[in-house]
Amino acid sequence: MDNKKDNQKEYKNAIGKIQEVNIVDEVKDSYLDYAMSVIISRALPDVRDGFKPVHRRILYSMYKLGLHHNAKHLKCANVVGDVLGKYHPHGDTAVYDALVRMAQDFSLRYPLVDGQGNFGSIDGDSAAAYRYTECRLTKIAEEMLADIEKETIDFMSNYDGRYQEPTVLPTKIPQLLLNGSMGIAVGMATNIPPHNLTEIAQAIKYLVDNPQDATTEDLMKFIKGPDFPTGGFVYNKEELIKIYSQGRGPILTRGKAEIVEGKRGQFQILITEITYQTNKSQFLEKIVELIKDKKIEGIKDLRDESDKEGLRIVIELKSDASPQKILNKLYRYTDLQKVFHLNLLTLVDGIQPKILSLKAVLEEFIKFRKSVITRRTQYDLKKAQERAHILEGLVKALKNIDAVISTIKKSESREDAKINLKKKFKLTDIQAEAILEMKLQTLANLERKKILSELEEKKKLIKELEDILAKPKRILSIIKEEMDNLCKNYSLERKTKIIEEGVKEFKEEDLIPEEEAVIILTSSGYIKRVKPDVWHVQRRGGKGVIGLNTREEDIVKHFFNCNTHDNLIFVTNKGKAFQVKAYEIPESSRISRGQLLINFLNLPTNEEISAIIPVPKKNPPKFLLMATKNGIIKKVETEVFKNIRRTGIKAINLDDGDDLRWVAGISPGQDVFLVTKLGQSIRFKEKDVRPMGRSAAGVRGIRLKKNDEVVKMAVVLPEKDCKQEVLIVTEKGFGKKTNIKFYKIQKRGGFGIKTAKVTLKNGPVVACEILREEDEELLVISAKGQVIRIPISQISVSGRDTQGVRVMRLDSDDKVVSVTSL
Repeated sequence: MDNKKDNQKEYKNAIGKIQEVNIVDEVKDSYLDYAMSVIISRALPDVRDGFKPVHRRILYSMYKLGLHHNAKHLKCANVVGDVLGKYHPHGDTAVYDALVRMAQDFSLRYPLVDGQGNFGSIDGDSAAAYRYTECRLTKIAEEMLADIEKETIDFMSNYDGRYQEPTVLPTKIPQLLLNGSMGIAVGMATNIPPHNLTEIAQAIKYLVDNPQDATTEDLMKFIKGPDFPTGGFVYNKEELIKIYSQGRGPILTRGKAEIVEGKRGQFQILITEITYQTNKSQFLEKIVELIKDKKIEGIKDLRDESDKEGLRIVIELKSDASPQKILNKLYRYTDLQKVFHLNLLTLVDGIQPKILSLKAVLEEFIKFRKSVITRRTQYDLKKAQERAHILEGLVKALKNIDAVISTIKKSESREDAKINLKKKFKLTDIQAEAILEMKLQTLANLERKKILSELEEKKKLIKELEDILAKPKRILSIIKEEMDNLCKNYSLERKTKIIEEGVKEFKEEDLIPEEEAVIILTSSGYIKRVKPDVWHVQRRGGKGVIGLNTREEDIVKHFFNCNTHDNLIFVTNKGKAFQVKAYEIPESSRISRGQLLINFLNLPTNEEISAIIPVPKKNPPKFLLMATKNGIIKKVETEVFKNIRRTGIKAINLDDGDDLRWVAGISPGQDVFLVTKLGQSIRFKEKDVRPMGRSAAGVRGIRLKKNDEVVKMAVVLPEKDCKQEVLIVTEKGFGKKTNIKFYKIQKRGGFGIKTAKVTLKNGPVVACEILREEDEELLVISAKGQVIRIPISQISVSGRDTQGVRVMRLDSDDKVVSVTSL
């Protein structure tokens, strides 16, 4: 009854102590407590070791279980159970998922767990259950736990107070940048990409040497940007510097995709690297969806040929597809192009969430390493001093061994012996205890020398460690040495390529090398781009090799060399101009037919391409000069054709029965050179033709005789600039060179002078080139697609009125259609 009365009394007192609180304040305080718990204990990594608590606990648990890189693998169930039972008060799924990710080489640039079994795939496949998989630490993970037993970091009690766990790992490696981190807290998130260890180490060394002067821009001369385990490309170096200086911003990434020609001349898009954190299976499903929705057209087949050697996705294209356009759509609609939103949000001092710049992250790491090295040195010094103290006692005992033995023998007990030794030989408790523990074998001469030698070593070590603690610069040099050792042991080549330009200013040609190319167009409208070196150099007079496979009714019509970055202006026989970049024409094999020109140009059905001129990106000619079959010429400023609409623009007005045949670039001070089918030529000054508008008809360039027509227009440079020769090639494969000085300058509109003797043997003139000193080789192509590549030096120099030497041997039903110099 008395107990009941006491309880009632306590209850009444408790009721009196209840305080009223505002529910809004209570919810706010409780939510803030929850939010801070999530931020500190779950979602955000610590700037010092770069880990969230779950990862830190997994690695520490594996370390305590002895799962070193050279130990036997252990069931993941053991590790998960140990982490849950001792350190992590959450679910097993959270622990196992974190462990699995640390073992995936497509998630981490430097995996920290060496997994055995199914640990998932880049296709999004889940890992096998933890009862089936096994794990151990990787060698680099052990660097993050090195010296943990030397009091280098603080420990705290686990969730139930039974065990101790590290508050941070004493890592030698800046893990925060090395493998990056992702996390969503309450009202904030972190998203840090992985980086290259060698680059980070070099940046840390630079910052150690230049703590005040170094800027993020300076550090990014070493750390180029993210280095994703999946490779790919990152764009805009200038923007990257700004992002890393601010600690946040969007980074544009792309997978590695290239356009290649298949065995049958059809084109493929080959993808060998995808963007970071992209699920390959979902990526393929997205492409299939785009094909079904007809957002992407021209894809014939999609195959995943990935294997142990690496990722490989093959996209087969239809014969009439435009590979570059399809690739651009893949960039636009799929994760082949993706933005990584960098956010360097991390915990500073273990409690404060803060967005840091790249420099600040490295400064925090260097500060942490200073602390670790100092504490490690203090620990080693303490241990060395303790051992030296014992050794000094042993040495004193060995010098007086007979007296020591006599003292021990006369003592009644161990404790009495200890007291007597301390009193007689002025020893400490520790030294006296060590002497009593000393084995008889220590009395041997060799063992005595070992003790003396060890004491000497300990004294040197103590002096060294004291010097390190006394000189902060020595600690900094140790940090640099550690970085060098890390590079030596764990250096890997960069996987992700950094592109200097940004995407907004970035153009397709920036991905395409500037190189010489040959363009071939047939009368049926098949066009292709070929590298000149597919044709080997031969002696003149040979038959050459097949340049492309043509149908019986098809013949080669245009054949010229250019640069892949040149702007190609196509002009029709009716005087309309179109425009395409040279690199947009797919590169083909030597014998393939190429692709239909209508895939690139909206040509009217009643018109055909009669002239193509490559306009270089750098230093384009001031004017474009046009010539017609009937000898009419026209000069227009190149700027007029800078932006030609897709449907084309008018370039010249033509008389009935006339066709536009040639277009060439020309600048002030140069001469115009026209050649006719029957071997006439005329050379006159460029200034004799005034600039005209696009709608003008032009003026007379050369007066033609009956049944004659212009077959070529060329440009002559001022003779003081370089040595030049006129090359004439006839229909039946004969050619000759003549010095340009034999062609006097005339007024335009005349009949001109003889440039070649036209006979039944050599046939009419079909081509003319103005050769310069840098021109070394000649490519000649026939109507049936035969191509020969010969040194220009093998073609003899002769007078104007000659028929020349055999350049190419032709079948009776074949003929030369074009030449181009290299």
